[in-house]
Amino acid sequence: MTGTIESIPILVGREEDGRWWADIESMPGVMAYGATRDAAIAAVRSLALRVAADCIDHGEEVPDVLAKVFSVT
Repeated sequence: MTGTIESIPILVGREEDGRWWADIESMPGVMAYGATRDAAIAAVRSLALRVAADCIDHGEEVPDVLAKVFSVT
Protein backbone atom coordinates (compact mmCIF):
# COMPACT_ATOMS: atom_id res chain seq x y z
CA MET A 1 0.00 0.00 0.00
CA THR A 2 1.29 3.45 -0.87
CA GLY A 3 0.35 6.83 0.46
CA THR A 4 1.09 10.47 -0.13
CA ILE A 5 2.50 13.20 2.05
CA GLU A 6 -1.03 14.64 2.05
CA SER A 7 -2.44 11.46 3.64
CA ILE A 8 -0.28 11.74 6.79
CA PRO A 9 -2.41 12.98 9.74
CA ILE A 10 -1.47 16.49 10.89
CA LEU A 11 -2.79 18.21 14.01
CA VAL A 12 -3.27 21.95 13.59
CA GLY A 13 -3.90 24.63 16.18
CA ARG A 14 -3.51 28.29 16.93
CA GLU A 15 -1.53 29.95 19.70
CA GLU A 16 -2.93 32.87 21.70
CA ASP A 17 -0.56 35.20 19.86
CA GLY A 18 -2.13 34.22 16.53
CA ARG A 19 0.60 31.92 15.23
CA TRP A 20 -0.54 28.63 13.74
CA TRP A 21 1.18 25.33 14.55
CA ALA A 22 1.10 21.97 12.82
CA ASP A 23 2.30 18.69 14.33
CA ILE A 24 2.76 15.18 12.98
CA GLU A 25 2.23 13.15 16.15
CA SER A 26 3.52 9.95 14.58
CA MET A 27 6.90 11.64 14.05
CA PRO A 28 8.14 12.98 17.40
CA GLY A 29 9.71 16.40 17.05
CA VAL A 30 8.13 17.16 13.69
CA MET A 31 6.25 20.37 14.47
CA ALA A 32 6.28 23.73 12.72
CA TYR A 33 4.77 27.20 13.01
CA GLY A 34 3.40 29.52 10.38
CA ALA A 35 1.69 32.88 10.06
CA THR A 36 -1.31 31.12 8.51
CA ARG A 37 -2.83 27.67 8.83
CA ASP A 38 -1.68 26.74 5.34
CA ALA A 39 1.85 28.02 6.02
CA ALA A 40 2.11 25.87 9.15
CA ILE A 41 0.89 22.79 7.27
CA ALA A 42 3.34 23.41 4.41
CA ALA A 43 6.18 23.90 6.89
CA VAL A 44 5.49 20.67 8.78
CA ARG A 45 5.19 18.67 5.54
CA SER A 46 8.51 20.10 4.40
CA LEU A 47 10.11 19.25 7.75
CA ALA A 48 8.79 15.68 7.59
CA LEU A 49 10.37 15.21 4.16
CA ARG A 50 13.68 16.68 5.41
CA VAL A 51 13.63 14.19 8.30
CA ALA A 52 13.07 11.35 5.81
CA ALA A 53 15.89 12.63 3.58
CA ASP A 54 18.23 12.82 6.55
CA CYS A 55 17.39 9.22 7.47
CA ILE A 56 18.07 8.08 3.89
CA ASP A 57 21.36 10.02 3.76
CA HIS A 58 22.53 8.32 6.97
CA GLY A 59 21.35 4.80 6.09
CA GLU A 60 18.65 4.85 8.76
CA GLU A 61 15.10 3.60 8.55
CA VAL A 62 12.60 6.12 7.22
CA PRO A 63 9.83 6.75 9.78
CA ASP A 64 6.93 4.33 9.23
CA VAL A 65 4.47 7.07 8.43
CA LEU A 66 6.65 8.11 5.46
CA ALA A 67 7.72 4.63 4.38
CA LYS A 68 4.40 4.25 2.54
CA VAL A 69 5.10 7.43 0.59
CA PHE A 70 8.30 5.98 -0.85
CA SER A 71 7.14 2.79 -2.54
CA VAL A 72 9.59 0.86 -4.69
CA THR A 73 8.15 -1.47 -7.32
